[in-house]
Amino acid sequence: MNKDKKAFINCNLLDGSENMTPQAGCMVLTDDEKITAVVSDGQADLNGREIIDLNGQYLMPGMVNLHVHIPASGKPRKKPMDAKKSVNFVTSNGLTRKYLEHIYKFYVRTELLSGVTTMRCVGGIENYDTWIRDMVRCGRAVGPRILAANMAISVPGGHMAGSLAYEAMSVEEIVQYVHEIATDKPDLIKLMITGGVLDAAVKGEPGVLKMKPSLVKAACEEAHKLGYPVAAHVESTEGVRVALENGVDTIEHGAKPTEDIIRLFRETGAVHVTTLSPALPYALFDPDVSHADDMSRFNGEIVFDGIIECAKQCLANDIPVGLGTDTGCPFVTHYDMWREVQYFHKCCGVSKTYALHTATKRNAEILGLGNVTGSIEAGKCADFIVTEKNPLVDLTVLRNLSMVVARGKVISNPKIKKMPEVEAELDKFIMISPRSQTEHSAEN
Repeated sequence: MNKDKKAFINCNLLDGSENMTPQAGCMVLTDDEKITAVVSDGQADLNGREIIDLNGQYLMPGMVNLHVHIPASGKPRKKPMDAKKSVNFVTSNGLTRKYLEHIYKFYVRTELLSGVTTMRCVGGIENYDTWIRDMVRCGRAVGPRILAANMAISVPGGHMAGSLAYEAMSVEEIVQYVHEIATDKPDLIKLMITGGVLDAAVKGEPGVLKMKPSLVKAACEEAHKLGYPVAAHVESTEGVRVALENGVDTIEHGAKPTEDIIRLFRETGAVHVTTLSPALPYALFDPDVSHADDMSRFNGEIVFDGIIECAKQCLANDIPVGLGTDTGCPFVTHYDMWREVQYFHKCCGVSKTYALHTATKRNAEILGLGNVTGSIEAGKCADFIVTEKNPLVDLTVLRNLSMVVARGKVISNPKIKKMPEVEAELDKFIMISPRSQTEHSAEN
């Protein structure tokens, strides 16, 4: 028997397509990292293959997470963390750097065990994102396929400045930082164009524009010359407009769009990456749980509502919308991509089928990997997950997987170390709907 050749038989297949329905009695044949055939049971010679009987379980593409910050766990804190101080400490000597390597390996493994077989990192410590990407590629770490940005670029006083982002003060400096980041051969360049909920200085004004349009334009032009797409942290309408006018390829988070912004999305071909997970706790949790002050809670609601509205309007206008968790923010763990899929369904009004399609095939297409992963088809990479029950009936079954297969490697009954206190609070909002969200905003 050749264990590189496998036959996953007797499954209900969900292929990742936009209108997928369960295909009973299917068999997926793999040869090392590749899917070689998808046929009905009994229609292929299984001689010499390792046979894995799924007993009627549901096999679907692995999830693709478009927005991850690897170094942080998502553990909530009573007081905001000093990110710059933490990064300075963990990079201060050889011993702390060994610890940093350990947590990078631990968290990417957690992402994989949760069913994420491809992920995009959008701001990390120094060049550790490309380091762990390459460790996974060569088999020295266990994790998803990784697209890495390494350090982002911000401005003095900007979002994550001095911790996960360089501080550029001029066109010359921002161009220099693009080239510095490019030396480690990342997969994209990340900009921090606006502030966020936690660094807002005024109630009602989250996402204040921090990076001048001239800097955004210079960074995008230089990145594009070097062959890199540009992703941008943006949490205000003004920020979205500035990003789109000056060359950004993916709007991370987003805000309530105007007609002009919808026009810019269409003209530029830019993508909206929805991240509902980080804003939800600030907007909807009891302040005694979220530890958010009145300003952060108020601003969190604005950002949460803005992300939802941006996603809805983009979808209504056939503008590509992807999903990411923004893992690392408080209450956003490395094992909860399934929650983002559920929030997308409940808050943005898409069907369960479309939500799962977005988290798999659509996200892969957004990354330019549509011919590599994201769907169960012959010739694609063997990246898939297995659940006992049908996620098209209940997306929450994605939280407990029977199997993860990444690049042909099988992990049966994956086990994840979770944070019970985080699980308990988030579970209160699994069935959140636009109605409950609106009612909450009206009460405040």
